[in-house]
Amino acid sequence: MAAQISLLQDSLAQIAADIDHEFDALLTLPGDARDRLYAAMRHAAIGGGKRLRPLLVTATAALFHVDRAVALRVGTAVEAIHVYSLVHDDLPCMDDDDMRRGKPTVHRAFDDATAVLAGDSLHALAFEILASPKTHGDPFVRGELISTLALASGPEGMAGGQMMDIEAEKSVVDLQTVMRLQALKTGALIAASVEMGAILGHIPTEGRTHLRGYARDIGLAFQIADDIMDVEGDPELAGKALQKDAGANKGTFVSLMGLERAKQQAEMLVQQANEHLSTYGAEADLLRAIANYITERDR
Repeated sequence: MAAQISLLQDSLAQIAADIDHEFDALLTLPGDARDRLYAAMRHAAIGGGKRLRPLLVTATAALFHVDRAVALRVGTAVEAIHVYSLVHDDLPCMDDDDMRRGKPTVHRAFDDATAVLAGDSLHALAFEILASPKTHGDPFVRGELISTLALASGPEGMAGGQMMDIEAEKSVVDLQTVMRLQALKTGALIAASVEMGAILGHIPTEGRTHLRGYARDIGLAFQIADDIMDVEGDPELAGKALQKDAGANKGTFVSLMGLERAKQQAEMLVQQANEHLSTYGAEADLLRAIANYITERDR
């Protein structure tokens, strides 16, 4: 276990540095009237964040000996989608948050209009990266990557989950509804990260079943852990406001299951996720470490 923890710590530090480097190169200020837009994108994308999704891309791709530089570009595309969603979620018309990743949210540091454009531009950047031959020479692989990320980002994925979340604030929801909501809002992009790593490894759809099971379970465990953190966490460590769900009388895993049962459920999902990796040896230790980290993190 100590070796896994060390592996994870090193991998998190490396992916954070690598993704910052990628965004730094992609978001150079053009020296014209768009500078404010690029500065807002850099504010959102560079520095802070767990970089869990790009780490899942690179860790899965590594199982199949994919060139890390290729996996990093794909991971950067996934992170661009994640960051865009945070920029828009923080807006006054959505969650109206002042802090994100330990610094002012984009609309606070800049303004609402710039934040909307920064989010739009990060969304576009993700698909620009995936469509580029620099990312992968095979157009069929690029097409599958684009399709996978688009599905996970839109109404069948993250955006659809966010809409369900908004609607859920208007009524009492049950556990099944919350599970479905979070499978889209949070789980879809996590699942896509693992899927895209397998796509880079040229693994056929039918050969990804165990990896899909792993991704599904850690995605759900991640959101349960987030709900637990909203109750028990430290805002300073989290880098954002906590206990907002309770204040909004919002249905969560904790409010519907109780704190202790929610913790047990998250642990069970992590164990189940690791069981999906039973056919792999030490080469999947990083994926196992990521699963274990999900219920142990403080941010």
